[in-house]
Amino acid sequence: MLVQGAWPSRPGVSARVLIATVTLLSCVLVSEAMVGAGECPLIIGVASTEGRPDVFKSYIGGQWRTSSSGKTLKVMSPVNETTLFEVQACTQDEIDEAFAAAKTAQKLWAKTPLWKRADLLKKTAATLREHAPHIAGIMMDEVAKPYAAALSEVMRTADLFEFTAEEGVRVAGELLLSDSFPGEKRNKLALVQRVPLGVVVAIPPYNYPLNLAGSKVGPALMAGNAIVMKPPSAGAVTGIIGIAAVMHLAGAPPGLVNVVTGKGSEIGDYLTQHRDASAVSFTGGGTGLRVAKGAGMIPLQMELGGKDPALVLPDCNIKKTAAALVKGAFSYSGQRCTAVKVVYVIEKDGEVSSQLMPLILQHVKQLKVGMPWEDQVDITAVIDSKSAAFIKGLVDDAVAKGAKVELPEGGWQQTGNLIQPVVLTGVNKDMRLLYEEQFGPVLPILSVASVEEAIEMSNASPLGLQASVFTQDIDAAMSISDALQAGTVQINGAPARGPDHFPFQGFKDSGLSSQGVRYSIEAMTKIKSTIINLADESYTQG
Repeated sequence: MLVQGAWPSRPGVSARVLIATVTLLSCVLVSEAMVGAGECPLIIGVASTEGRPDVFKSYIGGQWRTSSSGKTLKVMSPVNETTLFEVQACTQDEIDEAFAAAKTAQKLWAKTPLWKRADLLKKTAATLREHAPHIAGIMMDEVAKPYAAALSEVMRTADLFEFTAEEGVRVAGELLLSDSFPGEKRNKLALVQRVPLGVVVAIPPYNYPLNLAGSKVGPALMAGNAIVMKPPSAGAVTGIIGIAAVMHLAGAPPGLVNVVTGKGSEIGDYLTQHRDASAVSFTGGGTGLRVAKGAGMIPLQMELGGKDPALVLPDCNIKKTAAALVKGAFSYSGQRCTAVKVVYVIEKDGEVSSQLMPLILQHVKQLKVGMPWEDQVDITAVIDSKSAAFIKGLVDDAVAKGAKVELPEGGWQQTGNLIQPVVLTGVNKDMRLLYEEQFGPVLPILSVASVEEAIEMSNASPLGLQASVFTQDIDAAMSISDALQAGTVQINGAPARGPDHFPFQGFKDSGLSSQGVRYSIEAMTKIKSTIINLADESYTQG
């Protein structure tokens, strides 16, 4: 019997995590024999294979499916690279079935009143909150996100669905009058409204596998679209239970939301270039450039990473700046598109660095490095060994070309995929680290002689997601913001995505279109005009 409740415990883990997690501390799989030790949580059981709570199904047309391929993909632990779960390796025929189900469901959903669409999103939010500990435990295991941060992401996503429901019912059309254009009479009325696109392909990333899925799914549904979603390979189960299972339990009509899994190299292009895809919402890295080139004549909502610079001016609040830089650089081990990726200290004789660096190093030394289930942990394992090797390669290149490792003392320190936080000074233009996105716990710092030089070096990056400016001179801050080629510039704060109703977009290779609740609803609709041609001029009488 599937009930909500306890689950086999992890030795030595706090009580709140015991409720949340579905794997043992050693990352040994939960087997059928263990289910008797603690009932299988409903949110897990509804999406997993009978007798194998570690094997999850795809969700197509309102049905939980094992793939006809007979194959599964392994979801590996970032902590020790053992197998946590298995998900279905969907075939192209199954992708076709998902699109067919979505097309059918969307035609009915487009005729559903806004208040009913909002009601589904509110039920989704309530279901997320109800099952939050279990979803957070899965996320913690899959992507090594600290449990507190994972739980916060689930609750944030519930708030996002609820806010989207409220915002969506207030999306309004407009009435245009012909005589507002020179030389025209008032004999034409244009009724302008936003209509659904059709079937939206949603592809979220591993670092926010639930919130960045919800930020696509919620607005798309509120706008009257249906969804075919492919969760990330790392973070796939979070997508399956956090979106598919939650919306299934919330009462989503069959076919409205479909979640398919598989290797991106095998089904990614087929999804994004599918004949029935009406739009693509993608968050990820350089793969998105290929997605954009291949998608054809459909709307794209893309966020493809950032090399987010922080410009530190001499008049900044040193203490607050140091704290913001460290939090911005090392939150979730730096695996954030909006992490601080490089710091430009504007100075001529080291007067700023002499005050700033001791504070930065002090804050970094206070970061707790450990396992994601530990309380108040800051730095956990990066997503896989390939990522760890790439990060190390950037640091090695910088050191070989003259950068100084300020931390860790003694140089690079790594255990498995767990990297001790790195602070580098003396970074220069010859180093890859200055322009390539490290996506890890590494903070490069360099001094420049002028604001103009910092702006020039920042804008030399092909990426332009966010930037930060630390100064007490608001006039200078605005001038620098105008000059920086970034979608968002933070004044006296680290780069960040959110709150979720704020616009979020990238310039250059960082993306296309804007995210944020209202902006995403607009991105997932198209304008339709109905023109009423009157026989005579007609003016409203007072």
